[in-house]
Formats: sequence, structure tokens, C-alpha cells
Amino acid sequence: MNAIDTFDAGVFRRIAGRRSLDPRLPMDIAACRPHVVVLGELILDGWWSGSIDRLCREAPVPVFDVLNREYSPGGGANTAVNLAALGAKVSLLGLIGDDDGGRLLRRLLTEAGVGTRGVITVPGLRTQSKTRLSSEDQLLLRFDDGARRRAGTAETLLLGQAQGEMVAVAREVLPDSRAVVVCDYGQELLPLGLASELRSWAPQNPMFVVDAHDASRWAPLEPDLVTPNAAEAARLAGRDVETDRRVDWAREVAPIILSRTRSRNVVVTLDREGTVLVESAGAAEGAAQAHRTWAHPVPNKQASGGGDTFVAALTVAAASGLPLRLSADLAQVAADVAVHRPGTAVCSLRDLSDRLSDIPGKVVDPGTLMREVSVARAHGLRIVLTNGVFDVLHRGHTSYLEQAKELGDVLVVAVNGDESTRRLKGEGRPVNRLEDRTALLASLRCVDYITVFHSDTPIPLIEALRPDVYAKGGDYQAGSLEEAPVVERCGGRVVILDYVPDYSTSAVVRRIKSRR
Repeated sequence: MNAIDTFDAGVFRRIAGRRSLDPRLPMDIAACRPHVVVLGELILDGWWSGSIDRLCREAPVPVFDVLNREYSPGGGANTAVNLAALGAKVSLLGLIGDDDGGRLLRRLLTEAGVGTRGVITVPGLRTQSKTRLSSEDQLLLRFDDGARRRAGTAETLLLGQAQGEMVAVAREVLPDSRAVVVCDYGQELLPLGLASELRSWAPQNPMFVVDAHDASRWAPLEPDLVTPNAAEAARLAGRDVETDRRVDWAREVAPIILSRTRSRNVVVTLDREGTVLVESAGAAEGAAQAHRTWAHPVPNKQASGGGDTFVAALTVAAASGLPLRLSADLAQVAADVAVHRPGTAVCSLRDLSDRLSDIPGKVVDPGTLMREVSVARAHGLRIVLTNGVFDVLHRGHTSYLEQAKELGDVLVVAVNGDESTRRLKGEGRPVNRLEDRTALLASLRCVDYITVFHSDTPIPLIEALRPDVYAKGGDYQAGSLEEAPVVERCGGRVVILDYVPDYSTSAVVRRIKSRR
């Protein structure tokens, strides 16, 4: 039974109707089960842990005693494994060596449910591997093995034959695919000539995603999406990364990347700062058309493959019918799951569902908030605090909350209780009760924690939390805030954000009343 037979058009339409991160989405994707083809350069990731407690006799260097060896599919193989874990039917196309590493990689892929008929063994080629050594949770060294393409006549002939076998399988599996992901890391093992031919082999016009060190190499494919990281985006745009404003920089260089890669859309991945999606339809209209996703960074240096998880989740979501922006939001959640785990981690549908179901956990009492912030601060993360009533959530609120998030790593929103709101705003307020106000805020990806305070000012909370940044909307002035000296005394700084004119809860309420 092929992917067309198993694809449920009714489920596809239901998924396409989603407009928010619903915990039911992963199960809908499972029912949809889109067929995704991965054309990739394949890597075997090794994670060796051990101890160091003596020096070598031969030289003054430490001796690493290996205690445990673990291996995982990496590179394009990791993308394929994540796709399978996220509910896709996966056909993998790539080359491996006729060696122990290649045989192990094939076995791991098969166990993960990835179709490996298009994984071709090349005699004389060493399988690319990346092995990390760590001791007591500290990464010490990574050593890479495996040759790139070699120039010898015999090797070139064998490689050409293997690529021919891979192309033959591609012709068979592409016709019923709903998405194709190209994972090109510069090993020079993928035949670039396919770039101008792949679309002609896929009559269903699947989504083509290029995740490459140099996506311009695949411009003849005219991909639907390219996913460079910051360094790759800089090379494509010919502009150095502006490290103090990477998000704005990504928005600015996106049109150049779209032009160079001939892609319809681009997502620039920025690690702890999330991602920036720019769709070609809105690129000419300026940076305001960009869509930002928010990461939940971790200090764990032993995590690898978060980008592969992001690409896999975005692809399977879009192939199942989700709008691209919502697919990017879902992919960010999946990447957050992966980077919170050691090694080359994978996010499954169950992981994704559990994380989405945890959204109400954003609303915490002050005691829980202090514990969570203490852990975040111990890991070097910056804490941003803002507060307000948030009675009728509008564009002014969402704009300034997104700006506030950009000032640090963890955004805490303190919300006035109902009685506090009534004292502050007068009778008839709040329009929406506290539970509704906090639930709406919890649905925003830029918000990490929400807590409620019942005093007339947030000063007690500021003194307890000691935020690195205290942010307020542009309708305030720092000199008029009685909280300002308290923030500064606690070692933080006050930031007044941009004002969005004509947007306020009072104005919204007046407009509603005037139309009765």
C-alpha cells in the first residue's frame, strides 16, 4: 500500500483548519502519515562517556577511560529518524561506506522505521562519523572520520555507480511523496544534477525543503523552503551576522537569500533566539511580514541535532496541511524537546503532544515561579519581567510582549488579579475574568511564565524576583514609574518599548460600546 492509499484527505482538511498549537495536532498528523523523501548526506553520531583521573606515561596528556558508547543516526539520517518519529512514512536516499559504521547506521535506521532501500553502500568509502567524548557531563573533544568524495578514477566510478542506484530508487519513491527534504552538508556525495530534475519526477508537486550549508547549490530546484542557520545565511547574503541584533538582521537579509536560492520561503534558525520565517509573498513588503518563533534555551552543550528536529517537524506539519507559520511554531516546540535531551535526540509525536498539553503549566504561583527562575538564572539565562491587566488582548499587547521577549531569555508576565484590576481601572473592569486573561497569555509562544499579583503595584514581586530587565509598554515613561528605582536597586534595568498607536483596551471597549 503506497502513501496515496494511506493518506486521509479528511484528516488533511481538518489539520489545515487549525490555527493554533492544539495538543490534538500530533495525533492528526499520525492519522495523516504523509510520505516524506529525504535525500541526504548521512552521518553516524557517537557519544562516548568516560572518566579522566590519571596522566599518560608516554606524554603529559590525560587518559580517557571509556565507560559507555552510544551511537545515533546523524545529519540527513537524523532528519529521517525524526520524521519517522513524528508520524511520517520516510524513504531515505543517501550513501554509506562498506564498513562497520555503515552497517551500524543502516541497522539503527531500520530499527527507527526509516525506509532504507535508497541507502546505497559504496565500496571503499568510509562512512562519515562524528564522535564526542565527555566526562562528568562536560564535552571534551569531538573527532570526525570518514572521507569526502575522492578524485581517483576508480573511486569516482564506484561513487557514480552508487549515485545511479540512488537515483533509480528516487524515481520510484518520489511520485507519491508529499514532501522532499534535501540535507546537503558539503561532503560532495549528492549529485547536484538532480536539482533540476527532482520536480519532474514528483507529479503531486510535493513541498521541497533544502537544509544545506550552501542552499544556492540547489537553486535550480526552486525549493519551497530553505533553512539556513545564521552562519549559512551570512554566506548566502554576503553580510556578516550582526550578533547584537540577529533577529532584525535575519529579517533584513531574507530577501537576498530568497533571491540567491530561488526559494519561495526561508527560515533562518538562530539557536537560543528561535527562528525567523519570511515568506516570499510578503518579503517585498518588508520585515513586518516576518514570523518569529521563540526558543527555550538550555545550557546543555551535549545536545546535537536540534536543527534536524526543527526541519523534520516543520516538514511533516506542512506536508500534513498546516499553514507554514503554524508549522514553524510546532517545529520550534519539537526542537525545544530535542535540545533538552543529551546526545542526538529525537522528538516523537507523543513528546510533542505532551509538551503542547503542558501549556497551562505556564501559569504558576509565586513560589513555583521563584524556583523556576532560580534554575534558569543558575544556567545563565536572563530574566525579563513585565506586568499589566491584559483585559482584552490586542495587537498592542502582543507587539510589546514580543519585544519584551527579545530583551532576554525568559519572559515572565505578572497579571493583576480581578480585585486589583477593579481598583486600578474602575467599576466594570475587568471585562474578562482572571482565568480567561491568563489562558490567552499562555497561548503566546513568547511568554514563558505567568503569575498573578493582587497588590496595587508589582513592587513586592520585583523585589522577590530581581529581574534583569523590567519592560513596560510605550505609553509609560521611565521617570513616572514608581517601580523604576526598585528595579535598579535590585540590579536590573528598565526598558520602555515601542508604542503601538490606537491600540488600548479602553479604546477597544469604547468601540464595542459605540456599535451597540
